Amino acid sequence: MNFLSYLLIRHGYLFVFVYVFLVQAGLPVPADPMLLVMGAMVGNGRYSMALTILTGMGAALLGDAIWYEMGRRRGSSILRLICRLSLEPDTCVRKTEDSFSKRGARTLLLAKFVPGLSLVSTPMAGVIRMPRWRFLLFDLAGSALWVTAYLTIGLIFKRQVETVIDLIGKLGRYAGVVVLTALALYLGFRYFQRWRFLHAFEMGRISPQALLDLLEGPLPVTVIDLRHPHEVEREGVKVAGALVLRPEDLRSRSGEIPKDQEIILYCT
Repeated sequence: MNFLSYLLIRHGYLFVFVYVFLVQAGLPVPADPMLLVMGAMVGNGRYSMALTILTGMGAALLGDAIWYEMGRRRGSSILRLICRLSLEPDTCVRKTEDSFSKRGARTLLLAKFVPGLSLVSTPMAGVIRMPRWRFLLFDLAGSALWVTAYLTIGLIFKRQVETVIDLIGKLGRYAGVVVLTALALYLGFRYFQRWRFLHAFEMGRISPQALLDLLEGPLPVTVIDLRHPHEVEREGVKVAGALVLRPEDLRSRSGEIPKDQEIILYCT
């Protein structure tokens, strides 16, 4: 028996509530495997399916509500804080903004199934001033869908889940070493990729004062603002005369960019 199974057997609903709450509050570990194991235990008659769903929903909603209120009160600064902790800080907010632009509050229905989207979507809902009742309604529905789905999968495939648990138990502490090593290698590779990109990017940067000198100089300069239109609207300011384009539109709208001028790209 591994440590996760031991905690679920000993503490059951309390462990589910605390674990899901911490994950939704920002703990960088997945909650899905725990829900699968809990689903297998529900299938063995150890726990009630309905009570487990209610426990998981309550914990998820509480964690999400805290982020929503922080986003509502702190604005974009809370999004920047989250993105500093992200493996893809350049795109974590943009992906969520795109999703809200296309689907609105419905983004919250499937956010928990998409890695990285769940943590950003809840404060984003606060930043854009989504009505509380609407946030709570859609987030509650999304939490119910997420918890029910993984518990049901664990219940249906309880034998397979138990086989995996037994295998991990036989490996003992070596299983933890293998998992941690793989995770460390993955994180190291991703951060190395980002460091290499930023190192190359630094060579082409321009300071605000240098940009001002160019704009006031005799030669024409075009500034392209690559921030999301919603971010430009929230901030309420942009470089005078800048052309607002999304990165994915650079190729399709390239005809709007002068070919005989210095081009300056601006983003967050």
